[in-house]
Amino acid sequence: MEADLRSLVATIQDPHLRGLLDAIFGAGTATWEAFRAAPAAKHYHQAYRHGLLEHCLSVAQSVSAIAATFPGIDREVAVCGALLHDIGKLDAYAFSGESIDMTDVGKLQGEIPLGYYRIRRLIEDLPSFPDALAGAVLHIILSHHGALAHGSPVVPCTREATLVHMIDNLGGRLGSFDRLEKELPHGSQWSGFDRAIGGGAFFADREAA
Repeated sequence: MEADLRSLVATIQDPHLRGLLDAIFGAGTATWEAFRAAPAAKHYHQAYRHGLLEHCLSVAQSVSAIAATFPGIDREVAVCGALLHDIGKLDAYAFSGESIDMTDVGKLQGEIPLGYYRIRRLIEDLPSFPDALAGAVLHIILSHHGALAHGSPVVPCTREATLVHMIDNLGGRLGSFDRLEKELPHGSQWSGFDRAIGGGAFFADREAA
């Protein structure tokens, strides 16, 4: 996954976006060491070590592939936003032994504000980072949950933010199927009701009891 992430980052030609990504994902940086080990959630999807890397990489790879099929999308902004959309989870979640818990700051502030603050602060330290470009990336972070009721302080108002939200939602939903299949008793094809998908999951290729 690290090799795939670095290959994707290498496709970013804008020097400001590339500098931002290198500051976060540069080999040996404290942020990279934390990011590569972090979980993506406490329970619903990729709730395990390296889950955040797996989730953000899959979202960014999908965004990169789909961006060319719709007119008007800035692929580099969308990919950068996809890689960074869940960066606040570095501060919002922590391992306690093998279990995953929300941190105090995660409970008090939430992962989206924490991610916005981390990237905003970093952008302010990068020389001559264009305001419009900063706004485009930060909007993706702020809006990636898609609705005020789901924790985003704003809804997606750009093509890039809309694409990242949709793919992020898809990735989380499919990640829930992976979790449910791992938990499924031997001989079962149906899971019980799951809040993340709003029903039971059916696995047709499994042999029924």
